[in-house]
This record gives sequence, structure tokens and C-alpha cells, in this order.
Amino acid sequence: MKWIVLIILLIIGPYTFLRWHYRKPQNAFEPYHDIKDRANTMRLLSAGFQRITLPADRPAEPLRNVPAIATNSIAGGLPSSLSSTLVEKPLLATKILSITTPGESNTLLAYTIEFTCAVSDNRQELSNVHLYLRDGEIFLVPHFDRLNGELLSRNRESLIRLTIPAGTLKPGAYEAALIGEQSSRSWSLIVK
Repeated sequence: MKWIVLIILLIIGPYTFLRWHYRKPQNAFEPYHDIKDRANTMRLLSAGFQRITLPADRPAEPLRNVPAIATNSIAGGLPSSLSSTLVEKPLLATKILSITTPGESNTLLAYTIEFTCAVSDNRQELSNVHLYLRDGEIFLVPHFDRLNGELLSRNRESLIRLTIPAGTLKPGAYEAALIGEQSSRSWSLIVK
């Protein structure tokens, strides 16, 4: 028995060293997911879109002292130009209820958007938010995931804060839209 234990120790030691020393630091290749992402990226680029993943926070309290901008309620769902381009349609919030954001920004400063959205049931949770930018148009698309098992979110309305990093938006006038399934909101933005 001692010979078996000795052989196992002599094999496991070098194997572990070689495995950790020469392994790839990034994630393993997932064919379906990676090919779908590559196809999505190629279709977005050919349609003239730039996609940026934004950091999203769920703050405990809303922003204070932010001049409110008038937003317009628009039809829900992805715009046709974006819907025909995306390979897989995201799970969206049902309604965008309110938006708090300034109407002007500077390229040297981060631009903050805070919004309240409603989802159809307590089994949805925010996954990420993508910004799609093309020719003076900004589409903000929050992606939600379904919760597994018996997990439920606390309520159907969520307060979410997005931050567009400094230097992302070039100087000019933009029409921005925050996309929901049944209702979306839009506003005008001037970047100096």
C-alpha cells in the first residue's frame, strides 16, 4: 500500500506544478457562446454601431441636486435598426418609469443616468447594460436575467444608476433612448 501512495504523490506533485504553470489565464473556449458573440459583434460593426458595456449600480438613495431634464415617452421594444442587427434579443424591463439625468455633459466628465424601471415579475434581475452608439443616436439597453430556483427579487421596481465613462461620447448633439419592452423614454443630450 505504501508503494501506491508513493507513486500517487510522485505523479500528483509534478502534474499540479505543470498544470498551474502552463494553464491559460483566460476562460476556456465555449464554442456556442463565443461564436454567437463574434457574430453579434460583426453584425453591429457592419450596421455602424459601437457597443459599450456600462457599469450599473443599484443605489440605496436617488441622486440629489441633479437638474431634471424633460424626457419623452416612446414606444417600447428595440428600435428596428438595432433589433435586426442583434443575434439574440435581450430580456428587457417591462417599463421605464422615470429618468434623472442632466441635459448637458462634458467629454472630460463621466455622464450619470439614474432611472427607475419595472419588470414583469420578481424572477428578473439586472445582468448588465449596453450602450449602442451610432451617428448621434444613443440606445441604452438594460439586460435582465431570469433567477433560477426559488430565488425572488424584493420588488418589481428597481432604481438603477449608469455611468458613461469620460471620453466615450464625442462633442455634439445626441438623441438618447432608454429601452423598455412596453414603454421607453427618450431625451436630447448635448456634449461639449
